[in-house]
Amino acid sequence: MLFILDTMVSSDDTPISASSFFGFMGVTMALVLANLGAGYGTFKAGAGIAAIGIWKPEIIMKSLIPVVMAGILGIYGMIVAVLLSQKVKSPLTYSYKSGFAHMASGLCCGCSCIAAGFAIGIVGDVGVRGNAQQERLFVGLILILIFAEALALYGLIVSLILSQS
Repeated sequence: MLFILDTMVSSDDTPISASSFFGFMGVTMALVLANLGAGYGTFKAGAGIAAIGIWKPEIIMKSLIPVVMAGILGIYGMIVAVLLSQKVKSPLTYSYKSGFAHMASGLCCGCSCIAAGFAIGIVGDVGVRGNAQQERLFVGLILILIFAEALALYGLIVSLILSQS
C-alpha cells in the first residue's frame, strides 16, 4: 500500500508522498480525541452538578472541580497538536518514520484523554451527587479525579517523547 502511495505523481509530474498525511492525522487525532474526552467529562460531570444544584446550591462552586479537570484534557490535545503541526514538513523531506511517529503521538495523547475524560465524567457525576449527601466523600472524590487525570498526563508525556522522533 505504501509503495502505491509513494509512487504516485501529481498532474505536473512531481512525486506525491503520503508521509505528511500521517503526520497531519496525528495532529487531528490529538486535538479531536482529546476534545472528545474533555467534552464527555464536562457533559457527564455537569449533569451531576445541575442535579445537585436544585437541592444544595451552596456546594455548586466546590463541585466544579471535575469540569475544570475535564477541560484540561482539551489543553493537552491542543499542546500536542500545535507541537506536531510545527514538525510536519513538505512531503518530499518528511519521512514515513516521522509521519508514523507523529500519528502514534497524536493517537497516544488523544486516546489517553478519551479514557481520562470518561473516568472524570463518570466519577465527577456520581461523586458530586454523593458529596451532596455526605460531605466526607469530597477528599476521596478529589483523589480519584487526580488519578483519572494522571491517565491523560501519562499519555501526554509519551506523546511528547514520540513527537521528538
